[in-house]
Amino acid sequence: MRLDKFLSYALGVSRSDARKIIASGRVQVGERTILKGDYYIDENRDEIRHDGMLLRYRRFVYLMVNKPRGYVTATHDALHPAVTELAGEYAKYGLFMAGRLDIDTEGFVLLTNDGRLAHAITRPLNRCLKKYYLETEEGFTEDDVRYCREGLVIRDGKGSLVTTLPAELEIVNGNAAYLTIYEGKYHQIKQMCHLLGKTLRRLVRVQIGPIPLDPALKPGEYRELTDAEINKLKNQFT
Repeated sequence: MRLDKFLSYALGVSRSDARKIIASGRVQVGERTILKGDYYIDENRDEIRHDGMLLRYRRFVYLMVNKPRGYVTATHDALHPAVTELAGEYAKYGLFMAGRLDIDTEGFVLLTNDGRLAHAITRPLNRCLKKYYLETEEGFTEDDVRYCREGLVIRDGKGSLVTTLPAELEIVNGNAAYLTIYEGKYHQIKQMCHLLGKTLRRLVRVQIGPIPLDPALKPGEYRELTDAEINKLKNQFT
């Protein structure tokens, strides 16, 4: 990788500013001071320092975001704030969503620049678990549990009728439940609730794969996944 590109990522500056920093003699590769931005480095082996501080290259970033209502799962939207804006300091990494949530849905959104993992999470054949917390106007019954387990006929994004995979409905109390699905069809949970005769008041995604939403994260907050969490996510697809 070119040194100016590495410095741009590591410091969050433009490539032109990175070249100026390099030309000023403030960057060392190993024991050598490098003055040209087109100098090639091994970002995984070389020790690069800026003003004496060791810099680390990060190819992939994984963020757990607790999405509030009113935010869209997009990198940019002209009418509404985008979930990526919540983690603006990571903009230099070009993060995108591994799966989407409606504007009125809350909870766990995974932001990453790891396209392979994002594809694995959203690929229907992989049947990646997604767990949601629901609150409705009407109460849940054991019949609702059975209907979800058997599958419900909904419409996909093209209007065709499709049957959902068996889903797990766990009643918390009369008007609250957890619903675990293994796919992500068009407005699936909202359609399922409608078929069950429920008026949805609140919908929160609380888990993706084996990783639950951190209860310490308030709406709008985020944190990086730990190495253990990243490995758990990846290992479910191997």
